[in-house]
Amino acid sequence: MAEFREKKSAASPPVAGWKAAPGNGLRLDSHREETLSASNGSCSMSESVKKIHNDTSPGSPISENPGPDGTTKPIPRRSSLIKDGSRVGRDRKKTVSFSSSLSERKISSAADCIHSMVEGSELRKVRPNSRVYQRYYLLDAGLQALCWEPSKKESDKARISLPSMREVRTGRNTETFRTSGLYDQISEDCAFSIIYGETYESLDLVANSAEVANVWVTGLRYLMQYGKRALDMIATSQDSLRLSWLEHLFSSEAESDGQWDAEQGISLRSAVGLIQGTNPGVSRGKVEHRFKELQRVRERTCEAGAGANTGVGAGANNGSEAKDLNENKRGAGRNKQVTKQEFIEVFHDLCTRPEIYFLLVQFSSNKEFLDTKDLMRFLEAEQGMVQVNEATSLELIQSHEPSEEGRQQGCLSLDGFTSYLTSPDCHLFDREHSTVCQDMCQPLSHYYINSSHNTYLIEDQFRGPSDISGYIRALKMGCRCVEVDVWDGPDEEPVVYTGHTLTSPLVLRCVLEAIGRFAFVVSEYPLILCVENHCSLRQQKVMLQHLIKILGERLYTDPPTEGEWYLPSPHSLKGRILLKGKTLGPGWEREDGEVSEEDEGAEMSQRVKVANSGGGAGLGGGAGGSEKETGQKSVSNTAVTQSNPPPPPPAKRFQLLMELSDLVTLCHSIRFIDFQTSSKSQKPWELCSFHESLAVHLAGDTADVFVNHNKRFLSRVYPNPMRIDSSNMNPQDLWKCGCQIVAMNYQTAGLMMDLNTAWFRQNGNCGYVLRPAIMRQEVSYFSADTRDTVPGVSPQLLHVKVISGQNLPRPRGSGAKGDVVDPYVYVEIHGIPADCAEHRTRTVTQNGDNPIFDESFEFQINLPELAMVRFVVLDDDFIGDEFIGQYTIPLECLQPGYRHVPLQSLTGEDLPYGRLFVHVALTNRRGGGKPHKRGMSVRKARKGRDYAALRDLGVRAVDEVFKMASPPLREATDLRENMQNSVAVFRELCGVSAVANLMQCVLALGSRVSGPDGTPLLLFELQDYYPTLEPQGPLPDVLRRVVSTYEMMVQASRAVMELSDGVYDRILHIQTTAMEFHEKLQSLAVREGLKGRKVSRALESFSWNITILKGQTDLLKHAMAEVQENMKQVHYAAVTANLTKDSSGGAPGEGGRGRSHSRRGQEPAGTGEGPSA
Repeated sequence: MAEFREKKSAASPPVAGWKAAPGNGLRLDSHREETLSASNGSCSMSESVKKIHNDTSPGSPISENPGPDGTTKPIPRRSSLIKDGSRVGRDRKKTVSFSSSLSERKISSAADCIHSMVEGSELRKVRPNSRVYQRYYLLDAGLQALCWEPSKKESDKARISLPSMREVRTGRNTETFRTSGLYDQISEDCAFSIIYGETYESLDLVANSAEVANVWVTGLRYLMQYGKRALDMIATSQDSLRLSWLEHLFSSEAESDGQWDAEQGISLRSAVGLIQGTNPGVSRGKVEHRFKELQRVRERTCEAGAGANTGVGAGANNGSEAKDLNENKRGAGRNKQVTKQEFIEVFHDLCTRPEIYFLLVQFSSNKEFLDTKDLMRFLEAEQGMVQVNEATSLELIQSHEPSEEGRQQGCLSLDGFTSYLTSPDCHLFDREHSTVCQDMCQPLSHYYINSSHNTYLIEDQFRGPSDISGYIRALKMGCRCVEVDVWDGPDEEPVVYTGHTLTSPLVLRCVLEAIGRFAFVVSEYPLILCVENHCSLRQQKVMLQHLIKILGERLYTDPPTEGEWYLPSPHSLKGRILLKGKTLGPGWEREDGEVSEEDEGAEMSQRVKVANSGGGAGLGGGAGGSEKETGQKSVSNTAVTQSNPPPPPPAKRFQLLMELSDLVTLCHSIRFIDFQTSSKSQKPWELCSFHESLAVHLAGDTADVFVNHNKRFLSRVYPNPMRIDSSNMNPQDLWKCGCQIVAMNYQTAGLMMDLNTAWFRQNGNCGYVLRPAIMRQEVSYFSADTRDTVPGVSPQLLHVKVISGQNLPRPRGSGAKGDVVDPYVYVEIHGIPADCAEHRTRTVTQNGDNPIFDESFEFQINLPELAMVRFVVLDDDFIGDEFIGQYTIPLECLQPGYRHVPLQSLTGEDLPYGRLFVHVALTNRRGGGKPHKRGMSVRKARKGRDYAALRDLGVRAVDEVFKMASPPLREATDLRENMQNSVAVFRELCGVSAVANLMQCVLALGSRVSGPDGTPLLLFELQDYYPTLEPQGPLPDVLRRVVSTYEMMVQASRAVMELSDGVYDRILHIQTTAMEFHEKLQSLAVREGLKGRKVSRALESFSWNITILKGQTDLLKHAMAEVQENMKQVHYAAVTANLTKDSSGGAPGEGGRGRSHSRRGQEPAGTGEGPSA
C-alpha cells in the first residue's frame, strides 16, 4: 500500500481535468472510522469545495436538499408548468453539479477505465446496518486486487482479489441496498456492487457520479473477463476498427488534396470538413479552435527544438546554419497542415460519447465492438424487438458501421453503434404511429378532433391581422376543424373577421378556395367547417353560391336518420366537409326563418370595454407578455376559474336562409342548458359549444356526467374571451372529460400548443384520436378528477433515465454573452390529475455539446391512454430567456429502450442536431415500489392486498347479482398479483433493476452460474412449455434460492394459464346477468323507494360495478398474455446465454427466429404446447 500512496501523490491525473466530486455521494451522516488524510492526487478537493462537501444536487446519489433547519426539503415543483405553463414567480434555485468530470478526455476504451482505477477515486461503502463509510479505492500495481484506505482492517484484509470476484452488479440490486434505510436516498445510477467469494458476499459502493460508477464497472468487468491477459488484450485492441477507418478516411482526403504522401498532412479546411461530416452537430469554430490549439503546441515544440539545435551548433560553419534555417522553414510550412495524429486526436475528443461506450461494453462481453450475437441480445433485451436473427444484426452493421474492416467481419464499432443509436430506428417516437393505426370506424363522437379557434387570425384576438396563411398552416398541421366568422362585406362580397374588433377582414371566397385546396392534403378524414353566420339574407345567398361552387360535392349534405343513436364514423366520411352552424329545424317550408345568433366576438368586445372603462389590466387576463416569457397566464387571473361562471348574454336573433340551413346536416349548433335536458332531448347530430369558463366549471363539478354526455354527443370548447393575446387553455383539462373539439389558437406557441400538436401525432397526424375505451363504453364509470387509480385500468410505472444531451444551443432570446449554456432537464407527465408530475435533473455547468446527466426518474401512470411525456431543456445561467428546447410525446407512442429525443424550438421547429439521449421502460405497478415490499412472500402480500370493491345500489335484485362477483374477483386478483409478485422476487434475486424483463434476468443469471471448471451450475430444460431450471451439481445457497424462486414463478404462471379461463367465464356471466337490468334500472330503483339523488347514485354505482367487472376480465387477459410473453423470453434468453440442455431451443409456438419487429402491440399467441389465452 505504501507503493500506491507514493504513486498516488506523484502520479498525473487519471483523466485530464478530473476533479473530485465533493458532495455528490450520499447526503447523510457518513460514519468515518478515521479522517481521510491521504492526498488523492488530482482527486483532492480545494478548500472551497470541501466547504460544501456535504451539499448535494438533484443529480447526485441523493435526491433531496437539506433545509436550513436540517430538515429534508425537495426541490420546489414547477407546478405552474403542469397547470398552465407559467414560470413567473417560481422559486428558482440554481443547483450545480460538482461530480467528477471526465469530459476533458473522453473515456472510450477499457484502457482509459483501468488507468482511472489505478489512480483511484473516492467511493462510499454501504454496510448492512445502513452505515456509510467513505474510502479511497484503487487497483494494485499488478491489477490483481481492489484495495481501499483508510481502514481499521489490516492492509491484507482491506482488499479483494480479482480472481475471487464473481460479478460486478450495477444499481441498488443487492440485499444490502434493498434492506438499507438509505435505499431511497441512493441514486440507482451511482450505485454498484462487487459480488465475491465462495459465499457470494457483496461490497456495495456508491460513486460520486454515474460516470465514475461506469468507469469502475467497465474496468472491473474487463479485468474479470481477461485476467492476466488484460494488458495484452488492451495493447492489441486499441480501437482497431476506429483507427483503421480514420486512417483510411485521412489518406483518402490527402489524395483528394493532392498530397500523395499522407504524412505531409491535409489542409485545416479539409480536416474540419471530415470531422463535421462524421459529426454534423459539432460547430466549425470549435473544431478549428481544437486543431489550432494542437498546432500551437507543435509550433512551440519545433521552436524549442530549433533553439536547442542553435545552441549545440554555435561553432558550425555558415553552410550548416543555412541548412538549419531551411529545415525550420519547412517545419513552419508543415504546421499549416493537419497531421494524421492530430486528426485522430481531435476526432477522439469531439466525436466520442462515453455514455455510448459504456453501453457498448455492457453488451459486448467486454470487447471494444459488438458482434452479431451481441447486437441481437441488445436489440431483444433492451430495444424491445422480437424475432431478431443474425441476419437482422448483420443488416444493421452493414448500414451503420463506417469501417470496411468492421463490415467485412460483422462487427459494430463505437462509431457504428453511435450511428445506429442516433438513426431514426432509435427515435423515441414509435414509427408505427406515423401512419393511421387506430380503428377509424367508431362513431365521430368517440374521437378527439384537432381543432382551431378563429383560424384566420395570426396574432391577437382584438387588433391582430387576418391572413389566409392561418388556414393553410392549420390544415397542414392536421387540423380537422376550422372556424369562419362571416359578416357582410363591401360590394356584396361576404368577409371573414371577428366582429366588434379591429381585426382585418378577408374575402370569404378566398378563404374557401384555400380551404378547398388544402382540406385533404395531410388527412383524408372529414373536415368540420364551423360557420358563424352574421350576414344579411342577400349576402347569405352569395355565401351559399361560394360554398356550392368551391367545395362542391365534398360538402356532406345527407340528412341524418331519425332514431340513430350515434354519428357516422370518420372512415365513412372520408374526403367530406361537414358544416357546423345554425339550422331552421326539420319540416321548415319557408325561404328563411329566425334563429339565435352565435357571436363569440361580442362577449370579448364587451369585456374589453368593461376592462378599459374600469382602468384595469387592459387587454385581458391572458395578456401581459408572450408565452415564451410568461407561459400561459394562470387561469386564476381570468374568469376561467370562477366557480360560478357568469351567465352568457342573451342571444340575438337573425334571419337564416333555408338553403344555407340545409347544408348543415351532422353538426347542428344548439345552446347548452344542462346535462339533464341534453340527455332527454339532444340528438346525436346536435352539437353544443362551451365557453372555456363554463366547460372548466362543469369539469370540476360534474366531471363524470360530462364524460357520459360526450359518449354520444360532440362538444366544442372555445377559449375564454379574455384571452385577447391568443393564449391557449390547457386542452387536457377538457380532453379528460371527453370533450372532442377543443379549439386552440394555432398562432401561439408554447406548452399548450405543444400538448395539442403531440397528442394528434399519435394516429398518423390525421386529426382524429380514438378516446380511451372507458370514455366510450355505454356503461362505464370514469371521473376526470380522480386522484387515485382508475377502476378497471391497471396502473403502469414509467421509468425514464435522462442520460445525456447533444448540441444544445443557447436560448434564442438570451441576453447572455457567448454560446455556453448550463443545461438541465425537466421530465413532465401531463394527464389526469392523478398522473401529473415532474422531476428535474441536476445542472451541468458550461456544457451544451454533450452534457452528461445520468439520472433516473419513476412515474406512476394511472390512465396511460391519456398521458403525455414532455422533456424540457432549460438554461440555468440565463439572461432574459431560459428555454432551450422541448419534446412532447403521448405515452402510447414511446418506444422502450435506449432512444434519442429530437428537441424542438418554442415554435415547433426541430433544433439542428439538438437531442437528448434517454432510456425508457414501462412496467406494471408490481415492478416498482419499495424493494422490501416487492420482495415479500405471496402469503404476506395477500394480507395487505387491495381487492376491487363493488358498490351497493340499494336495489335488492341487482345487488344480489353483484354479490356473486366477489369470490371470482378475489381469485382473479390473486392469480394476477401472485404471478407478478413472483416475477418481481425472481428479478431481484437475479440482481437486475425493477425495469428489467425476464430476458434480461436470465441473461444476467448466465454470467454468474459458472462452476469452478467453467461449466454452468444451472441449465434450462426447454422441452416443456414452461422451461424448468435444473441444477447440474451442488449449488451455493444463493443459487438454490434462485431455483426455488423460479419454480414459484413458474407455478404462479401455470396457475394463471390453467385457472383464468374459468374465473373469466364466471365474471363474464355475472356481468351479462347484471346488464339485463340496465334498461329498467331506473324504474326498479323507484320501486324500491329511491328518490332524487339516490336514484342517480344507484345508476352511478351500477356503472362503477360494470366497469370493475369489465376491467378485471381485461386484466386477466393481459395477465395470460404476460405469462406467454414471459415464457418466450425465458426460452430466447436461455438459448442466447447457452444455458440449455440441448441445442434446440425455439420459443414456444415458434419454429425459429424470423424477421425482427417491435414487441409493442404484440400479444403472444397461444401454441399447441401451452395453454391458450
